[in-house]
Amino acid sequence: MSDKTLTCDVLIVGGGPAGLSVASTLPDDVKTVIVHQDQEIGLPVRTSGGCWMEDIEQLGIPEGMYNRLNTNEAFADKAHATIPMGEAVPAILDTPAVYKWLASQSDHKDRTLLLATKFITTRQRDDGLFESEIRARDGAYDTIVSTYVVDGSGWHFAVLNARGLARKPERLAVGTEYEYPLGDNKLDRGIIFMGQKVPAGYGWAFGTVHGTLRIGVGVIQPDTEQSPRKLLDAVVSDKRYLERLGLTLEGEPQVHSGILPSVAYDEKLVFGNVIRVGDSANFATPTAGEGIRICIELGRVLGEALGKTIKTGRRGPLNAYERRCRRRLKRDYKWGFLVNTRAAKFTPQQWNASVRRMGQLEPGAVVAMMRGEFGYRKIAKIVWAGARGWARSRGRRLRARLGMA
Repeated sequence: MSDKTLTCDVLIVGGGPAGLSVASTLPDDVKTVIVHQDQEIGLPVRTSGGCWMEDIEQLGIPEGMYNRLNTNEAFADKAHATIPMGEAVPAILDTPAVYKWLASQSDHKDRTLLLATKFITTRQRDDGLFESEIRARDGAYDTIVSTYVVDGSGWHFAVLNARGLARKPERLAVGTEYEYPLGDNKLDRGIIFMGQKVPAGYGWAFGTVHGTLRIGVGVIQPDTEQSPRKLLDAVVSDKRYLERLGLTLEGEPQVHSGILPSVAYDEKLVFGNVIRVGDSANFATPTAGEGIRICIELGRVLGEALGKTIKTGRRGPLNAYERRCRRRLKRDYKWGFLVNTRAAKFTPQQWNASVRRMGQLEPGAVVAMMRGEFGYRKIAKIVWAGARGWARSRGRRLRARLGMA
């Protein structure tokens, strides 16, 4: 242990979109330290960066940091559908650029960013302050003394786990992605694929703002013991399957990988002066596993709330942060988690039927499902569309049986 001790008002563990967004909205005179385990903000890439144009505009993400997907398709083993999106437009973020942009918003003298540094543990002293132990890549140990600790460490739950407030999630969404030159593939086309190739999960492919093609596979573990890397290798080596997806792959790819919690939403976010945000708070949507937009939105909410608490000494703003997250996420994530756990058990035949129904749904129902938004009217539309699709399918089978097809 070195003798070096840093003091601050707020220690943020994690330099992802949630932690950086908290820092960006804290008052300039609130002394803040961010501890980030990677050597550079945004690298290595740990997420595909899925988002939606309406959120990109609301969050103020600059032009040039995203790629619009104007055509979107779904594939199962024996089904294919163009996904009806209506006016909703999905997009792929350039996550390194977005994260650096977020970091730049809190670049001032009272913010210290420690890269290539790992949070080890923390304890609360008798005076109420937290003493957190960190370790740099060169092996040096230091101490950070803070009034508040924000856990933005992602699926590690680093602070919560160290304090015995919550355990690391046992159910995880684990993904691997390859990034190739774009070649002859369409820049603005996005696809998802399900079925035998991806048990307990799904695959994706899309163009990026850098003129590349990403193709990846994500699975839920331990719902399956299959490795996403091996599943992806099987996909990219199957020329007939790639031809069916309308993809051509050339050159040596870059490799990305990431992990998300895939557990039910827990509304408890504030534990005294320890607060969680982002993936440590299960903010990623349980349906599609995309959550950068939510991490930025609610990270900013926490930064503003924490700033008010520090200025006034009142707990009300932090309690309001927890309530706002609950109103924003609890119902949607309850239904989304039901969809997630059910879909993880789908057979290839069920995916065939699901993709066929997807092509018949109204755009509003499709987008609600993909965004993980389950208001009562949207649930009714989804249920009605599913029942109608089931009735049509049963009718076709009955007519075929009677020789009336």
